[in-house]
Amino acid sequence: MNGESLLYLLYITNYFCLKGIKKLKEQLRIPIEKLEEEPYASVICYPKASAIELNERISEMKDHRITSVDFTGRNNAFSLPILGKGYVGVVIKANIAENIVALKIRRVDTDRKGLQQEAQMLLKANSVQVGPKFHSVSKNCLLMELVNGELLPFWLNSFSEKNLLINILEDLLHQCRRLDSLGLDHGELSKAPKHIIINKKMKPIIVDFETASITRKVSNVTSVCQFLFLSYGPVGKTVMMLVGNRDRDKIIKVLKKYKNKKDDDNFNRILQACLY
Repeated sequence: MNGESLLYLLYITNYFCLKGIKKLKEQLRIPIEKLEEEPYASVICYPKASAIELNERISEMKDHRITSVDFTGRNNAFSLPILGKGYVGVVIKANIAENIVALKIRRVDTDRKGLQQEAQMLLKANSVQVGPKFHSVSKNCLLMELVNGELLPFWLNSFSEKNLLINILEDLLHQCRRLDSLGLDHGELSKAPKHIIINKKMKPIIVDFETASITRKVSNVTSVCQFLFLSYGPVGKTVMMLVGNRDRDKIIKVLKKYKNKKDDDNFNRILQACLY
């Protein structure tokens, strides 16, 4: 094969690959009737489909009045883009009439018997204006507000306005303070890259309450402060670069005081030490 023929072959290959990608994107909205087909079935029954589990999940989705789902997002399962994937479930976009919601589907290999407990924790968080708004729940499906935005690390990569960042982080700390006052511990804010989304209105949204608890000691404020202002990870370094270097010893001191006495005075000292 000469050089000209090889270039033509590469052109044709790329052309059909691009057409295939375009076609795939056009087919990402899948009617609920087609979810019995692969690879959709394996996502609905992640990580392995079975007829019994699939029928149960699709039946529940119909009860929630879901008409179709959209496979999109930064994560993936079985080569399909999805919004999220964790130890308890996978999250995809779902359509109910004219509304779009986030649908969390319980994994078949999780030790959780259902998603009702997580729904209760989300409802409690909603009572103090924290978290995506709860929509409905069943054994295998939890429907909630779809938060349009970027996870905190991705958002920080394209952001550089100091004053707006301070306002956003102060809002986030106040949300954590409300959770502390409620007695609800999120449980995973010490590794917040996957649990904080900055929405299109520049508001931080705390997501994923699957490990939240009202029985253990709350540590929302202290956990998120350690992650944002004391860690040496990529997010902590970026925050310090944008906000400015803070006195680590002072932050540690005020966090200890707040841990011992979670009142407004100690919380305000945290705000001052971390942001101003």
